[in-house]
Amino acid sequence: MGNLFDSQVEIAWCPGCGNFGILRALKGALTELGFSPEEVVLVSGIGQAAKLPHYIAANVFNGLHGRSIPVALAVKTVNPRLLVIAESGDGCMYGEGGNHFLHALRRNPDITVIVHNNQVYGLTKGQASPTSEEGFVSKAQPWGNLSLPLNPLSLAISQDASFVARGFSGDVDKLKEIIKEALTWRGFSLIDVLQPCVTFNRVNTFAWYKERVYYLDDSYQPEDRIKALEKSLEWGDKIPLGVIYQHQRPTFQDKIYSQIEEEDLIYRGVNFDDLFSRGLRLFT
Repeated sequence: MGNLFDSQVEIAWCPGCGNFGILRALKGALTELGFSPEEVVLVSGIGQAAKLPHYIAANVFNGLHGRSIPVALAVKTVNPRLLVIAESGDGCMYGEGGNHFLHALRRNPDITVIVHNNQVYGLTKGQASPTSEEGFVSKAQPWGNLSLPLNPLSLAISQDASFVARGFSGDVDKLKEIIKEALTWRGFSLIDVLQPCVTFNRVNTFAWYKERVYYLDDSYQPEDRIKALEKSLEWGDKIPLGVIYQHQRPTFQDKIYSQIEEEDLIYRGVNFDDLFSRGLRLFT
């Protein structure tokens, strides 16, 4: 039986790519939560991960490298009834889009951000990304990556992000449940997904992760910011998965709509005469 969100676009990922697991998990989450394609907007930048919206039957905005978060924020602000998901790779979100990512943590827009973290730039042939380990060897860095890796989870928690989670594309069922939690959370929801690149990253493979990842148990309290920060720093022999931190606070959209009378900006009328007169004043 087909999925309501199935797209007819041919998938152009390498066989065995970790992106397939994220695609299945996201489609499953949207279906089980009862969303319809017209209620969903997917925004992405550039890269192999950024192709995912084309493989889901929903509203799609595929834009510039690193610019998915500001577009997603704008869409949600104008029409808060939509479910808005910004989705792209670690290079696109944390590298080119790092500034937007940082300020989204402050603003707390009611969007979900899914980052395919394969620790390489997959579309441009495997050079080190912001999350690559120091010493990672690629064709572009034959001497090894010289920079320390960015830790997006600890960065997000340090800035009191609303919802911070980590998933693994090798476990579609558990990833689907994490995505469902993020999609139903009010506020900025970050899911950093460990997504092995079978072509350009021969270190952080499915087998490598399966030996190291574990899920936080029911005794873990994600509201404890200090413990969440400590948990986010775990990396190496043990890598935690699940909801690392959550803290409900007013969203960017809450604050915007407290300043205006209209329920949704999308229904606000446009006074073209007023716009025209303003334009004349600008150029006279």
